[in-house]
Amino acid sequence: MKKYFRFEELGTNYRTEFMAGLTTFLAMAYILFVNPTTLSLEGIDLGPGVSHMDQGAVFTATAVSAVVGTLFMGVIGKYPVALAPGIGLSAFFAYTVVLGYGIPWQTALSGVLVSGVFFIILSLTGLREKIINAIPADLKMAVSAGIGLFITFIGFKNAGIIVGNDSTLVAIGNLSSGPVLLSIFGLIVSFILLVRGIKGAIFYGMILTAVVGMFTGQIEPPHGIGGVVGHVPSLAPTFGQAFIHFGDIFTLQMLVVILTFLFVDFFDTAGTLMAVANQAGLMKDNRLPRAGRALFADSAATVAGAIVGTSTTTSYVESTAGVGAGGRTGFTAIVTAGFFLLALFFSPLLSVITPAVTSPALIIVGVLMASSLKHIAWEKMEIAIPAFMTIIAMPLTYSIATGIAAGFIFYPITMLVKGRGKEINGIMYMLFIIFILYFIFLT
Repeated sequence: MKKYFRFEELGTNYRTEFMAGLTTFLAMAYILFVNPTTLSLEGIDLGPGVSHMDQGAVFTATAVSAVVGTLFMGVIGKYPVALAPGIGLSAFFAYTVVLGYGIPWQTALSGVLVSGVFFIILSLTGLREKIINAIPADLKMAVSAGIGLFITFIGFKNAGIIVGNDSTLVAIGNLSSGPVLLSIFGLIVSFILLVRGIKGAIFYGMILTAVVGMFTGQIEPPHGIGGVVGHVPSLAPTFGQAFIHFGDIFTLQMLVVILTFLFVDFFDTAGTLMAVANQAGLMKDNRLPRAGRALFADSAATVAGAIVGTSTTTSYVESTAGVGAGGRTGFTAIVTAGFFLLALFFSPLLSVITPAVTSPALIIVGVLMASSLKHIAWEKMEIAIPAFMTIIAMPLTYSIATGIAAGFIFYPITMLVKGRGKEINGIMYMLFIIFILYFIFLT
């Protein structure tokens, strides 16, 4: 084991790798409870005859996809990187695809499956580098920041801090109501933990918020040991739905959905891997060793996740917490996978993880993702305009896909007007046409 993961060469040991794996798990364990709440669209009326995803099944699917993906990354990619369903893509899945487009969640899972298969193909061929190089770095950063704002808006809405208003579209909510006050408490506590540099701040913030909610009567406490530890929820409600409804994906609307799943996962994974590898000192000549293996592990995890019943599985930037604790090898990822496996038996805690508890986590994830704004060349208007349109369109239209479409349409226009047309890759012109058609036929 030591030889396979090159412990001596990388200056690490079992104890260090174990503590790093635990640190990574604590930093991202919030997804076990946020993802089921997000995908199920809890408390939202989807209309007659439209079903919600089963929260228990999504909880299990979230843990299983995290275990499979993280093991793949540890054993095949040999990186200290953990994977789980991405919260940004979960929000896109639930609020744009299901709620916005009216596409059944079963069909949406088929779209995730197809995007995963395409990702595998891209990872096994030379197309990966071509696509990465085709899209300018500024737009990649804009997409990340835009998703951050979108997730934050959802968090404020779910918390009741922001509500609908007929005159102004949105307005501040009733800040004196119990659930809203609980969310505000959770937000403040999480911010304090984050600023203090506490590893796993989001997770601990959720725990403290849930505890205060139970003491104040806002949340029904679990009863006995059975309210904390229990059987693993069945995957039956979601397992295999991606195959059953595969025939429903052949529409232009689903094509845009699949491309969005693929695009966001593709660049989110590449960016995360580069960030983690750079922090761990694993980069060689500014290149990522075993990049193909790492991307294959990520794409295979997406396929596995879609089969069991969850949105796109992707690499987590929270893995940097484990690297900060000394993690340097894939054994860190194996340890993290082991904790996700153990977490399967704590599904009863879902009953105390209400929107008031998860909303602060969404807002904080948005803060972290918005850090990408600093990498955009705001002083160049030909870059600033498409980047801004990408960022602002996501929360205002309640759609990640629309934000991407807006930015990718304006980019060729502003670059051509500036006289920089030769810098535009042919793939960007293809995307320009696709997104023009998107606005013509799907909006």
